[in-house]
Amino acid sequence: MEIELTPEQDSFIHLGIEQGRFRHVEDAVKDALALWEKRERARIELLAAIDAGEDSFEGNESVLESDEAISEWMEGLKREARSGLAKI
Repeated sequence: MEIELTPEQDSFIHLGIEQGRFRHVEDAVKDALALWEKRERARIELLAAIDAGEDSFEGNESVLESDEAISEWMEGLKREARSGLAKI
């Protein structure tokens, strides 16, 4: 497979090689793809957590009768989302 990089991408990769971060262009591309894959897996987990939260909300509407209960539920969703993003 051949990939054509933009001049900026090429310069960025060669800077990484010059700094000793990578030995070859291929190493930089493999590293970038591994990070992309990790980010996508975390994104999928986050979306699943959001779906689970929505399902939880739909099943417990009667529990969220006060502003305080709704705020606590929203904070829990935010914590789950941040936890998923921290994995990226």
